[in-house]
Amino acid sequence: MRMDFIYLKEYLGWLYYQYLLITGIYVLEPWEQSIFNSIFFSSVAMVIYTSYAFLPVHVHLALKFFCGEQPESTMALIN
Repeated sequence: MRMDFIYLKEYLGWLYYQYLLITGIYVLEPWEQSIFNSIFFSSVAMVIYTSYAFLPVHVHLALKFFCGEQPESTMALIN
């Protein structure tokens, strides 16, 4: 069990190192890395949230439009 945690810690460290290399932020100072990471992860979180919140509605409307009945307007689906 202890070896699993050590392996997990090493694996997560390796993933973080790959993230630093791929994004190129390993050359930045720590405070610049913090700002970059804050903006990057905030953007990713917003994309995930908007995909979760709005994508099902758009997929439903597209399926209704292409595969089902076609309403006179989009407002007909909302009401």
